[in-house]
Amino acid sequence: MCATNSFLKSLGVEIYASGHRRWPDDAKARAVAETLEPGATVNAVAGRYGVRPNQLSAWRRLAKHGQLVLPAEEIGEPVFAPLVVCDPAERNEPTSATPEHMIRIIRGAMQIELSPDTPADRIAAIVHALEAATC
Repeated sequence: MCATNSFLKSLGVEIYASGHRRWPDDAKARAVAETLEPGATVNAVAGRYGVRPNQLSAWRRLAKHGQLVLPAEEIGEPVFAPLVVCDPAERNEPTSATPEHMIRIIRGAMQIELSPDTPADRIAAIVHALEAATC
């Protein structure tokens, strides 16, 4: 139990004398992300984190509904996407999809348009890169 408590404290979990715990969202997200790994089970991950499986399932529901943000996947090598910079007046719409069917990521004055068949993990990687701190 001592090893479990020190592991949880390293994640930022507050453990009270009564046995209650206060879990920060990033620790919950880390546990949920582990359940999504190939071959992982909710029961096994719950055992590692010292929570009941139904509690971990509740956190998974929060993530599913967008109320808990999961950590981005670690990418072993850099991922690049083509970037076309042009004057908004010269903008050419892609021929493969109409503007209404494009996926748009807007951050400030920047707008990124992706084709509708762009994989979700690619979109997530782009958003994660946009949220990264700039030098």
